[in-house]
Amino acid sequence: MLYLINFKTYEKGTGKEAIKLAEIIKKISQEKNAEIIASVQPTEIKEISRIIPTFSQHIDPIKFGANTGHILPEAVKEAGALGTLINHSEKKITLEEIDFLIKRCREIGLKIMVCCSSVEECKKVSKMQPDYMALEPPELIGTGRSVSQEKPEIIKKAKEISKVPLFCGAGISKREDVEKAKELGVDGILFSSVFVNSKEPEKVLRKMVI
Repeated sequence: MLYLINFKTYEKGTGKEAIKLAEIIKKISQEKNAEIIASVQPTEIKEISRIIPTFSQHIDPIKFGANTGHILPEAVKEAGALGTLINHSEKKITLEEIDFLIKRCREIGLKIMVCCSSVEECKKVSKMQPDYMALEPPELIGTGRSVSQEKPEIIKKAKEISKVPLFCGAGISKREDVEKAKELGVDGILFSSVFVNSKEPEKVLRKMVI
């Protein structure tokens, strides 16, 4: 089971606070012999990747050139990221852009996880062969109501049609949510605020990683 923790742009997931969380992740990953990746803001990649494996939270469908304000795939790789998230519900892009970025990442050796809001979107994205897909119904994100408990049937359907490793996220906030997701056959878990914003992140992560 793989774990990807999205730091988003939370205050506790930024700057010195992000480093503290990375140290906790390193400790728990060693303690439990688990693979845990942090998805961080591009500005945090260089520092955090010295501690734990990192993904960028987004890249843009561009190549070298005049693209002021965009995030260049080569730049996040050079900073130390192993891969990137794209198409999160908070940063949606088109299917054409997804396809372009999967090919770009394949060219430069950057792993890519495509977030999908529905089984139908999973079906379309799976054909593009990203490294990973993550099913995250947007209506459950940040609610504390997990997709594995609330909508197990869509995880089963997504797993059936998926040609690549499947993560699930949205509302994952308890050990029982992770256990249920594992029971449903997912390859990894994507979660965020339950850890990043916790007053006791080490305690939370120890429970979440099974």
